[in-house]
Amino acid sequence: MSKFSSSLPESIELDGERFCVVNHEIIQPLWSDYGYLVRCFIEHPQIPSVILKSIQLPSEPAIAHPKGWNTPASHQRKLDSYQVEFNWYKNYASQQPLDWVPQCLMATKTNQRLDLILEDLKLIDCANSVEMPSQRHIKLAIEWLACFHAYWLGCAPERLWSRGTYWHLGTRQNEFEAMQQGRLKQAAPDIAERIYSCRYQTLVHGDAKLANFCFDNALSKTMAVDFQYVGQGIGVQDLVLLLTSALDFTDPQLSIEPWVDYYFEQLEAAVIIYHPTIDSSDLERCWRPLVGLAWADFQRFLLGWSPTHWKINPFTQNLVSVALDKHDL
Repeated sequence: MSKFSSSLPESIELDGERFCVVNHEIIQPLWSDYGYLVRCFIEHPQIPSVILKSIQLPSEPAIAHPKGWNTPASHQRKLDSYQVEFNWYKNYASQQPLDWVPQCLMATKTNQRLDLILEDLKLIDCANSVEMPSQRHIKLAIEWLACFHAYWLGCAPERLWSRGTYWHLGTRQNEFEAMQQGRLKQAAPDIAERIYSCRYQTLVHGDAKLANFCFDNALSKTMAVDFQYVGQGIGVQDLVLLLTSALDFTDPQLSIEPWVDYYFEQLEAAVIIYHPTIDSSDLERCWRPLVGLAWADFQRFLLGWSPTHWKINPFTQNLVSVALDKHDL
């Protein structure tokens, strides 16, 4: 990651004043090398460090895609996704409760580069990621999703994805073409239409995997990061992706129903707070039957993108089959 050294900033501008950067800590390069994420330690009296997400927008892909999807379409999708994330932090993040995401302290765009200066979650004890989640981790993430979806109910996205999630069929035609013929491939357009024609639409995070949630030490709260695929959709799309990343599919007793039930319990409570005029029971009647189709929609993407992926397994294949039967697809 030393190749980023020459582009690391010597100072950071906050509220019209520049502060010297005294040290850097590279966190990671961005997906497919489209920039970097770095912690900058600055000479600020109240803010000792910030997170800089520096996004490069090259005219050609930076490096080969790890799964081989190094096409013009995939490159353009990444460029669009980073612009969406920039728009999200600049125009949307501050509209919602401030303890849901890191605050955006500055957003600047120059030529082929987007810079987001974000709150350092280490400073507020909410920077822990987890690979082997407890039930408490999963519940916190579900609570976050329920609040997010309730808050943004009915929002018409502007300068975000008109159809959110990174696996949306309309932006994954190359993967769809690579998918083997079969019942799910034939049903895929109808599945997408049923999801996005549902009368209750909200903003979805679009990449709500466990790795994109940060937890505090006391396991009392979580915040979400990485909003490249935020846009319009239905809440259970995010729920499904979270569960694909958090559940043990080798567990013979595994059932998603308790987690689905918990999501709708939390959603009802959040709707009462943020949209009390909306009938949460009717919302659930619309969204709950689509859980299986949302899972099938994601499985469709995986079968084209990486057909040997561990998230394709007997448990998920059965979920998809049941959903297709239930909806006569």
